[in-house]
Amino acid sequence: MARIDAAELLPAARIRQMALEGEITQLHRGDPHATEGDTFVIEETVFEVTNVEHRRLGELTDEDARAEGSPNLEAYKRRIEATHDTEWDDESEVVLHEFESRS
Repeated sequence: MARIDAAELLPAARIRQMALEGEITQLHRGDPHATEGDTFVIEETVFEVTNVEHRRLGELTDEDARAEGSPNLEAYKRRIEATHDTEWDDESEVVLHEFESRS
């Protein structure tokens, strides 16, 4: 367990704000950016990483999309494609990082 910089896991200020407001409780990244038990702080609120696991994009669900701030999986796919200037590939490997507020 380590204290990590919130920006390492949640790279955009908008994403950190959404986590602080409880709108985001997980984030998929291309590589692991934390391990289970790591903590990070956003505006004096401490968060703990509760789960880190490798997945394929094709395994994501509407529930995953909502936990990342999108209304459904189709909207999430469009956002990822636009943000990363790439085409969605169900076989692409990603790393799920789930977290929750401890404060």
